[in-house]
Amino acid sequence: MDGSYDEIALERTCKTQFGVNAEIKQLIAHRVPVSRVDYATVFLTTKKQLYVYIEARSRLVLADVKKVIARMGLKAEFYVPPKGQPRYFDDVGRKKFSEVFPGRAHISDNDIIFYRTLAPYAPALVQISEVKNGVIHQCDSDASGGWRPAVKFAYRRIRTS
Repeated sequence: MDGSYDEIALERTCKTQFGVNAEIKQLIAHRVPVSRVDYATVFLTTKKQLYVYIEARSRLVLADVKKVIARMGLKAEFYVPPKGQPRYFDDVGRKKFSEVFPGRAHISDNDIIFYRTLAPYAPALVQISEVKNGVIHQCDSDASGGWRPAVKFAYRRIRTS
């Protein structure tokens, strides 16, 4: 299968929706199921950065995306906010917190930790720091635990100062 069209479409989506210049070097896992209606594509950029793009038909929030990333056997480094909104998760968290506690004037970052996770996040783009145990998993309702190995891929990002 020639995935070059998919790669170009994915690169364009990353650029237009998230403002990330992701030049794809290799598709690691293409459209693997992460729920009954949602799919994830894992790819490596030419700068050796690993990303997961989650396309969702359901209404995912940040908390759902965090669960999906963990169940896939990945460790997230950065949840990319929508393009032009660098404080998207904080802004939504503050708004949701204010809806629940309308009388509170001063809202700290600690107050909104939970409310950030309620931010709508579909589609989602996540930069990955590590593939745990060298295996990326996919959703499979027939497998025990509901997840099975999709692809073997070793990756760990080494932080440089």
